[in-house]
Amino acid sequence: MDTLSKVLVFYYAAINIVLLILMGVDKAKAKKNKWRVKEATLIVCALLGGGIGGFVGMKLFHHKTRKWYFYAAFGLGIILHAILWWLIYTKF
Repeated sequence: MDTLSKVLVFYYAAINIVLLILMGVDKAKAKKNKWRVKEATLIVCALLGGGIGGFVGMKLFHHKTRKWYFYAAFGLGIILHAILWWLIYTKF
């Protein structure tokens, strides 16, 4: 595995773990009526490559499941980064 691949794998693992944790923290805070993670933060993390972590967090914590735009943002994040990987590795 070349250096770029290693960096990308580390980056995507990290951003997905971050979004998964943010979803859990937001759900816990919501239950206690405390400070919340901004929806924009969750969406930006998804668009930066954390869509899979977002979907896992959505299902694991039963959080943000009624908001269509989270499904859209998480899905869009996955699609955009899949295209990015394809462009990088096919040297399009």
